[in-house]
This record gives sequence, structure tokens and C-alpha cells, in this order.
Amino acid sequence: MDSPSAQTPPPQASLAKRGHPLLSSGPLSATLGPQGKHYICGSMAAFTNIMVTFPIQKVLFRQQLHGVLAVEAVQQLQRDGLRNLYRGLLPPLLQKSTTVAIMFGLYEDFSRVLLKRAEGSGVPELVTRSFAAALAGTAEAFLTPFERVQTLLQDHRHHGRFNNTAHTFRTLLTEYGVRECYRGLVPIVLRNGPSNVLFFGLRGPIKEQLPEATSRPGHLVVDFVCGGVLGAALGIMFFPLNVVKSRAQSQVGGAFQPCRHVLLTVWRERGGSVAMLFRGAHLNYHRSLLSWGIINATYELLLKIV
Repeated sequence: MDSPSAQTPPPQASLAKRGHPLLSSGPLSATLGPQGKHYICGSMAAFTNIMVTFPIQKVLFRQQLHGVLAVEAVQQLQRDGLRNLYRGLLPPLLQKSTTVAIMFGLYEDFSRVLLKRAEGSGVPELVTRSFAAALAGTAEAFLTPFERVQTLLQDHRHHGRFNNTAHTFRTLLTEYGVRECYRGLVPIVLRNGPSNVLFFGLRGPIKEQLPEATSRPGHLVVDFVCGGVLGAALGIMFFPLNVVKSRAQSQVGGAFQPCRHVLLTVWRERGGSVAMLFRGAHLNYHRSLLSWGIINATYELLLKIV
């Protein structure tokens, strides 16, 4: 990686531990450049995660949408059959691979630019990096249509109407227009920005509290635990927003309802119970623990390899 100026700390500094660099030079590193690696590694990490955790995500989605127990959600999938188990895989595969690439890549790019502009201004580095993380999270919301299509393909009520990813996109665009593809945008923006700030802000401090790794398997374990703990905690914190998003995006056509209205509707339907509102949160916790552990560990490993 090119050496930055002595005055401006590199964006990757927060991703290193106890002074050990995470990036090594190589043919791919030279081709992609010092910043391009973060986009590629983020995308590959997300791809690995989606292939492993998609069935768990599908069970969780059914719980968020219908407020049913995990056993009943699994039974629904069994009735749908093995052929439909990975139905709706392409949208999250494309969406997550792109959003995680944007998450890591834009965070590095925004951090580099903002730190350079803030040099000598007295603005704390934590504030600058937090703003960079929020910008990266907000930019991810541009890919809301992928989450929209994923929701419709996973909802068994729409199995007879939407055949696949391309057909769903085509139907939404021709019958309802581009705006319909962005149904559920507000809860996604409210989720992505703050969660990015917390993820990038806490990842370094958490990693520093873990035992220092001395081998590649040790680094994988530490990175998995760090990413997993953060992802699980954030998944619980923003779970109600995901419930609102799932409910809003399961609708096709009709008026766009404000987040508050959707939340109140779900709240009333579930008897005003917090436990019912958070139904599926325990599975979401374990899925997030696994997902973000895989993403963080794979991302860090790929950074070292390239």
C-alpha cells in the first residue's frame, strides 16, 4: 500500500492491530490500487456469507413478516420444498455483495478524503470517521430495489405472481414504476447510517480487548469474534426497523405508509407486545453473529492475501 503523509493517518489504521499492517503487496494489489482492494475484498466476503446463511435468513424473514415461531417458519419452508429453499437468492447475493463492497470501500475513500480536508482544523478523528461511515451507509440505500425484490420472492404469498428476480424487477417497473422499487427506503436509511457508525467505531476497540493473535487461524478467530459480536448486537438494536422494512416491502402497489404508521400497525396486530415485536430476534442474533463473523474474518483474510 502506498505510504500516506506523516500528518494524515490512513483510513486503514483502524483496521490494524498493535501496529501490524493488514495489507501486503501483490499482483492484485498493484492492479486494484490501494483503495480498490477494499471493494473487492468486501464483495467476496459478502458472497461467502450469503451462500452460507441464506436459509437462516429465509426463516428469519418469515418470522419478521408473519410473527410466527421459528418452528412454524421452518415448516413453511418444508412445505415450499427444497426447490424453493434458495428462491430469491440472486437479489441478496447481488445486493449484499455490492453493499458490503460499498460499505468497506466507501468508508475507506470517504475517510481518506475527509481526514485530508479536516487536517489542522481541530475536528476529532472519531467525528470525521463517524461521518465517513454514515455517508457510506447512506450510499448503500441506493440498492434498496434488491432488498425489495428479495422480500417479494421470499414471501410465499407472492410465489404465484413473481417467477424470478428479472421477472419481479420487470413487473414492478412496468406496472408501478421506479418508485415502487424503493418502497421501504426510509427504514433502510435509518438502519444503515447509524449501524455503520457503530460498526466502524467499535470494531477497533473490541479487537484490542481480545487476545493478540500470533497465527493466521488465530487472526481468523479474533476477526470472526469481533465482527460477530458487533453484528449480533447491532442486529438486535435495529431489529424493529427490519420488521418495518419487511412489512412495508411485502406490499405491492397502494399508498406508501410512513415508518411510524407501519410500526404502529405491526404493534397493534401483535397485541402491543414487545416480545411479539421482537419475534425472530433470537434467530436474527445468531444469524448476525455468524454472518458478520464470516464477513469480517473473510474481509481481513482477503486483505492480507491480496
